[in-house]
Amino acid sequence: MTAPNIAGLTSIIGKSNVLIVPLTTIDNATAKLAENVAGSGQVFKINSAIISNITTSDTDVSIALYRGGVPYYIANTIRVPINSTLISISKDMGIYLEEGDTIQCIASAETALHAICSFEVINDA
Repeated sequence: MTAPNIAGLTSIIGKSNVLIVPLTTIDNATAKLAENVAGSGQVFKINSAIISNITTSDTDVSIALYRGGVPYYIANTIRVPINSTLISISKDMGIYLEEGDTIQCIASAETALHAICSFEVINDA
């Protein structure tokens, strides 16, 4: 199915997902910050992705939009300093997740980073 026509909307539902960023490969279910499953009939408008370092050492993060088996990196091995926050996606960027797309993230240290992703689920039927 194609992405819904966002000019003829029937609903927009606000959502926020949270994740303790795993130390793993990017193509891993535990790394999914937002997922629009195949056949959903929806499009997700990503408003923000915020990564916070809650530990006592600098930690790297990678964030990718995953489409058709391929990661397209939004951020690749970006250092998040101690007690700092990285805004990797903001509302002015206009990133949409089509059916089958995910945003995934991984860290260089286990449980060092928290992530929050705010998005809108858009339906036209």
